[in-house]
Amino acid sequence: MIRMSSAPRSLRAGAAAASVVGIAALAGCGAPAAPADSGDAVDRGAPAAGTYEDGTYTAEGSYATPETIETITVTMTLDDGVITEVEVVGEPTRAESQQYQGQFIGGIRDVVVGKSIDEISVSRVAGSSLTSGGFNKAVEEIKAQAAS
Repeated sequence: MIRMSSAPRSLRAGAAAASVVGIAALAGCGAPAAPADSGDAVDRGAPAAGTYEDGTYTAEGSYATPETIETITVTMTLDDGVITEVEVVGEPTRAESQQYQGQFIGGIRDVVVGKSIDEISVSRVAGSSLTSGGFNKAVEEIKAQAAS
């Protein structure tokens, strides 16, 4: 066996691990870049929290699958910015989409009801991840409709 270093292997391994930890810790130390100020007001599209009219709203959201574009319809009831009811209806064009939309529809209520509409951003529900993209688009539309 040929060694290129006189330091014991355990010491070299410990130093390497400490270096990785140190680099990871310093990676977030830079000051964030200041946003460019063009002097114009920027409309972010979504209102501030708590500025939604109570009521029931409906919007569609589309999402891409490997085979096609699918659309779901989301109906949501808001009370003081909190989701009190949600219904999702899908019209899948493929058998696999039908399976995943069904799983999503079966699990979405437990994920969003009782939460502020500003706090939700669904990524995966009951094993369905693509349907959530359409759901999130519909939620953004509902926020715009409900803005007071």
